[in-house]
Amino acid sequence: MILTKRGFQTVLLLLFVSITTTAQDFQGKAYYFSKTSVDMANIGSRQMSIDQKKQIADRMRSMFEKTYVLTFDREASTYKEEEILEAPTSQHGFGRRGRNFSGGMQYKNIKSQQILQDQEFFGKQFLITDSLPKLDWKLGTETKQIGQYLCMKATATKKADALDWRTMRRRNRSQTAAIKKDSTTTAITDEIEIPNEIEVTAWYTPQIPVSQGPGDYWGLPGLILEINTDKTIILCSKIIMNPEHKETIEAPQKGQSISRSEYNDTVKEKMEEMRTMYEGRRNKRRN
Repeated sequence: MILTKRGFQTVLLLLFVSITTTAQDFQGKAYYFSKTSVDMANIGSRQMSIDQKKQIADRMRSMFEKTYVLTFDREASTYKEEEILEAPTSQHGFGRRGRNFSGGMQYKNIKSQQILQDQEFFGKQFLITDSLPKLDWKLGTETKQIGQYLCMKATATKKADALDWRTMRRRNRSQTAAIKKDSTTTAITDEIEIPNEIEVTAWYTPQIPVSQGPGDYWGLPGLILEINTDKTIILCSKIIMNPEHKETIEAPQKGQSISRSEYNDTVKEKMEEMRTMYEGRRNKRRN
């Protein structure tokens, strides 16, 4: 078939409209499984039995083994824990505290360089608002297959979040005793420590050319399918491109606007308040 000049222009126009529409409607959903290894050393007190320590470790694993859904387009994304109906429980300790510290929906916008997180903490709603953290990614030449996608390796060094429970380590008893000996006050940080920096290894696929990834990770020339950092691995298990029912990707609006550093300070104050109350009750029982 031979096209006239006008017909050729019409075909080009229709092709341009089709490409533009596809770009505007572009959306994907990636499902991730997050798992953190639990260090059994120094868990619990000396009076605890092996079974009791195992119960604590199992609760910690349930806190750190989660499934998340990343819904993304070319500019923005939402990242939230997949909702699972839990059976009623009366457990205390790590399991109960984990629900107070678990993060809400996270929104990233590459264009505006903004990250927001909907966060509830002890019954109060916060909207953590910050600029997107930037990592100095070093692109490697190693490749590996994740599902049907060929992935490239990238590495970076990241400053550890002061309240990221996945990076926390319990100090050994000699370290704790030395800190308490040199201090006139007791703080929750006497018994735990967090590294200043952690090494991050990411695997991204140029086959999905969006600068998105799980959590606050982004900035690579392709969707990040795997993150290895300290004791945690976040691995993509399924991707759905251009799902039939698309979601509206929009920033959360509810809650008291607060920066990440301000929110961390608020949590630390509450933790110290809880610790003081607990020690006060324990001293009363002893007396």
